[in-house]
Amino acid sequence: MAEKKKNSAGKMVRQVVFWGIILLIVGGVFSVLKPEAPLEKMAVSEVVSKANNGEIKQIEITENNLKVTLKDEEKPSFQSVKENGSIYEQGLKTDAPVEVSVSEESGFGAILGDVLIMGLPTLALIIFFIFMMKSAGNANNSAMNFGKAKARIYGPDKKKITFDEVAGNESAKQDLWEVVDFLKAPAKYEKLGAKIPRGVLLEGAPGTGKTLMARAVAGEAEVPFFSISGSEFVEMFAGVGASRVRDLFAKAKKNAPAIIFIDEVDAVAKKRSQRGGGAHDENEQTLNQILVEMDGFENETGVIVMAATNRRDMLDPALLRPGRFDRHIQVTLPERRERLDILKVHFKNKPVDASVDLDKMAAKTAGSSGADLANIANESAIIAARLGHEKIGNQDVVEAFEKVAIGPERKSKVMNEKERESTAYHEAGHAIVGHVLPNSDPVHKITIIPRGRTGGVTWFLPPEDRNYTSIHEFKDILARGMAGRSAEKLVYGEGGITTGAGSDLKHATELARDMIMEQGMGENLQNQVFPNSDDDGFWAGASKPYSEKTAEEIDKEVAKLLKDATKRADEILAANREDLEKLKDALIEKETLDENDVAEVLKTAKLPEVAKQKA
Repeated sequence: MAEKKKNSAGKMVRQVVFWGIILLIVGGVFSVLKPEAPLEKMAVSEVVSKANNGEIKQIEITENNLKVTLKDEEKPSFQSVKENGSIYEQGLKTDAPVEVSVSEESGFGAILGDVLIMGLPTLALIIFFIFMMKSAGNANNSAMNFGKAKARIYGPDKKKITFDEVAGNESAKQDLWEVVDFLKAPAKYEKLGAKIPRGVLLEGAPGTGKTLMARAVAGEAEVPFFSISGSEFVEMFAGVGASRVRDLFAKAKKNAPAIIFIDEVDAVAKKRSQRGGGAHDENEQTLNQILVEMDGFENETGVIVMAATNRRDMLDPALLRPGRFDRHIQVTLPERRERLDILKVHFKNKPVDASVDLDKMAAKTAGSSGADLANIANESAIIAARLGHEKIGNQDVVEAFEKVAIGPERKSKVMNEKERESTAYHEAGHAIVGHVLPNSDPVHKITIIPRGRTGGVTWFLPPEDRNYTSIHEFKDILARGMAGRSAEKLVYGEGGITTGAGSDLKHATELARDMIMEQGMGENLQNQVFPNSDDDGFWAGASKPYSEKTAEEIDKEVAKLLKDATKRADEILAANREDLEKLKDALIEKETLDENDVAEVLKTAKLPEVAKQKA
């Protein structure tokens, strides 16, 4: 960075000096070429007469020219052409009160003056054109560099990342260790005729550490790491993306063994389609060049291509076939033990007091990615510093977790008493229905303090990690989601429902539609799935890949799920009206209740028989 600033400053100084010289030359030329004021003509006889009468102060003779300065003037104002003979021979008295000076201009001086007058402008133009050509050359170089790859290179001089700094995903790390081993000792594999994968695709949810793992491979193997985003290949100019691909692979070959890492590869490697034109053609040219490069370079070069995506379904099949991305590695969301390891990594260099329970925090953060956990650690330090703590305490960590998960508290937002009461009933409705349903996650916290974009929050946390969700669990989630509006309707009637349930209804509708269209959980459409659109976001044909009658049936199934969920919520709240009032009063008094407070208030809450799900 310092070297770059030094070069930039030097370039600026050179430009200032250059333009300074140009200005000086131009100024000199204008001073030389500046025309003198024209002198009036005067006959030699008149000059002699005036000189003899004392009206002339000086006569300057240069060859045949006379320049006359009058008595009261400082500069010549008249000129004459000398006739044959000297001026004295033409009648000037020797004792006349005038100063006569004679200057003989040499031929060399005259020639030199002419050369300067003619040469200085020419020299200035030559220097100017040299500068313009140099600038054009730089612009041409910039244009040539337009097609060069913009990859960031992490070599041995950069900070090295190893697998010790990447917690969790042990199975993924084990697969990647084989890549490391090949880069370190390729002869061991070649001796047995083994072909090492040319490409490794890391796929997983955002924030799971795909890029970090790729850098760890380079760090462990101690090889150059060329990192570039898929979007950096894409340009509006035809052929630029393909040119950058060629340049990137050429650089990697020169530095082999090396790793090329393409982040968000789906930006440039989407499935090719029959629809062409514009950016589509340019993307396909770039993808074709990637396919050629991956299939063209030999294993002996020691170049391995790694790529990351969270949308494998969007990638072109030609990219995923053997010989290109041979190995697909799942980088999954961390489990509880892995979350604890990740939290330990991120809290390792932070001052933490004895009250912090990272194991408990790992249990609460089911479904969180490594990036989420890193954010929690960072927010904990920020909160502790803001409050003036010398060490990070457990309350700082809990507050950071809640801020990351459900948004910061907005205590500055003022609600009137009617809104506070309505919000309390709404959140109490969610809590009661979720508390009594057997397949619902337990209540973790309720608050009527606005957080993030919501006016209040009822927060459910799973007691353990889950890989699958049953239809009964989905239906219980739908019922507790509809319970906020059900509580408003129970207390205030149909005319008292508010816009506070808008987000709940949106999420419930999305979940119901997913159950029918993606999970095959409908009654009349069992075990059938119906894609919303093709991978490019548009229907491949002129119409949906299912009939209008099927679309109507899907709508009916979704509406039935939501209607049944609302009916269950209504029945549960009607059977627990007294508990609804008690929980509402506790929320208005304390504003925030934790899981123990909720369990104490709802210890008599029950699930009515009519609201139970049938097997």
